[in-house]
Amino acid sequence: MTKPRYLTKSRFKLAVDCPTKLFYTGKDDEYANQNIDDPFLLALAEGGFQIGELAKAYYPDGVDIKALGYDEALAATNELLATGDATIFEAAVCFENLFIRVDILRLSGNRIEVIEVKSKSYDKEADAFFGKRGGISSAWKAYLYDIAFQKYVVQQAFPGHEVAAFLMMTDKAAVCPTDGLNQKIRIVREGERKSAKLVEPLTEAELDTKLLCLVPVDEECDRIFANEDTKPADSLSFAERVSLFAASYERDEKIPSPIGQKCKDCEFIATPEDEAESLKSGFKECWRGQLGWTDADFEQPTVLDIWDYRQKDKMIAAGKIKLAAITEDDIGSKADDRPGLSRTDRQWLQVSRAVSGDGSFYIDADNLAREMESWKFPLHFIDFETATPAIPFNRGRRPYEGIAFQFSHHVVEADGTIRHAGEYINTDRGAFPNYAFARALKAELESDSGTIFRYAAHENSYLNMIYRQLREDTSDIHDREELCEFIRSITVSGKDSAEVWEGERKMVDQLELVKRYFYDPYMGGSNSIKKVLPAILNASEFLQAKYSMPIYGDDDHIPSRNFERWAWIAHEEGIVIDPYQRLPRMFADIPEDDLELLSESDMLNEGGAAMTAYARLQFEDMTEYERSEIIRALLKYCELDTFAMVMIYEGWREMLRA
Repeated sequence: MTKPRYLTKSRFKLAVDCPTKLFYTGKDDEYANQNIDDPFLLALAEGGFQIGELAKAYYPDGVDIKALGYDEALAATNELLATGDATIFEAAVCFENLFIRVDILRLSGNRIEVIEVKSKSYDKEADAFFGKRGGISSAWKAYLYDIAFQKYVVQQAFPGHEVAAFLMMTDKAAVCPTDGLNQKIRIVREGERKSAKLVEPLTEAELDTKLLCLVPVDEECDRIFANEDTKPADSLSFAERVSLFAASYERDEKIPSPIGQKCKDCEFIATPEDEAESLKSGFKECWRGQLGWTDADFEQPTVLDIWDYRQKDKMIAAGKIKLAAITEDDIGSKADDRPGLSRTDRQWLQVSRAVSGDGSFYIDADNLAREMESWKFPLHFIDFETATPAIPFNRGRRPYEGIAFQFSHHVVEADGTIRHAGEYINTDRGAFPNYAFARALKAELESDSGTIFRYAAHENSYLNMIYRQLREDTSDIHDREELCEFIRSITVSGKDSAEVWEGERKMVDQLELVKRYFYDPYMGGSNSIKKVLPAILNASEFLQAKYSMPIYGDDDHIPSRNFERWAWIAHEEGIVIDPYQRLPRMFADIPEDDLELLSESDMLNEGGAAMTAYARLQFEDMTEYERSEIIRALLKYCELDTFAMVMIYEGWREMLRA
């Protein structure tokens, strides 16, 4: 029997993003797909599994539809709906070739409530679903289209009923009433499958003081149905769009969609490895169909590759797609009032190097040398691993309030000696580690006045957050003032801070140094440390010679907390292998592709893989051996993050000496 080709809410969401994707989805043996294979893993990373289970706990009379098959789920749902009064989790609703699973469906007489649970926070005082100019806010578009589609399907399936739509999200104003609430929802294994489960009933306080808020969105759905969200207005009505998507998916027909900047993030781009396994690229099919390109055309860089360029759609519309067609006027190069490359200077450098075939690196030796001369030894390189748990660990904390659970610290002395000076990690379940984290960091850095380095704004932002927590916490913290003074000394206050400061020892952002003074085509337009490090290693003969020897983790050369006589440099076909690829696997039970996606800084947030590993340590039932292996991998990953900063520094130092 042929499996029905229903338009589900996930497929509808895909079609709203790009209708052509409907043709490629679900054909994993034919088309490459770069999305995370395991949706549960993604839900874990985003906190979705906890929010979903907490929402169910608010409806103790609810019945969970466990059936996975279409027919079985529909039969179970309809049986409950026949009672005339029911609360159903994962309710199945079908109308013609439309099929949805509703997170929470409540039937009471003639009224049906459709509740979509989202792992997103909501501020009733500040958040607006529609912008000032009338269009739907980009931050809310996917969520509102999701619930609008569900309301539409339920209305069609139950025409004689009043249908009300809601989003259930974390309340930014909510404060956790108890300690240990997050530990009541755990990941359990049932055979080969994992699921989230409430392992302990909620207390009266936890039920009365809800962390989740129910937001009515009928008005927003009506505006979507009326096409008020599209600027200019879509030529098709909402119902017509749904019908087009459903019919095309059912017939397995491709809906042409204009190419544009959005293609850069298409999940149906095939890697060379995918193509070697005979998987096709949906991205290339689209571009071939609309541009008539050959394989040779795809080997040339395009406007999609330009870093932080905001005119990509304009250039594509003008037919300027390949970098060879882009002029300096198109970039609009202009200097700013700071040393080094401006944003547009860097963009034009990328374009001109790519067009000329110049693969050499660029370094602004004069300005970088001037920066280096201002640094004070010993140099300190630090990196944080953090998480934003959806459900707070402790009483008085808010949903998605930051947790700083790990740091690594390398030191470089004036004579060039290097050591992994220290580290901190707290993986105790349900612990709020931020103050202990700050104390440990203070102990690492307070013995001298050497320059401190971070990579990007993350460390500064988290220390600002801990500062606010220390100021707002009414409990007895014996060293509150000492910790606050230390944080002020090495940070710059945030834009929204009630206090304003600039520490006399404020951290130097190595990412900004990269942006202003260094460019290598090998980085592919990215400035992520995971792209900059391989570029530096491949460009520097000094680093290759030094770290091809097993001196790292040798107490006579470079002492380490987690490595023993390790050689960072290994080659494959003449190219230095990315050191991150040679670390132990952080997850032994997930595909390598999923781990790579979690590790991408723009996938979830900075440190997505570490955040997910930490979530597993907090909420998943596992053996002590499994825990120890994840912790071991976390320590090695974080240590490499700070040593990567050291190697970038060493590479630059030697380039300036050349």
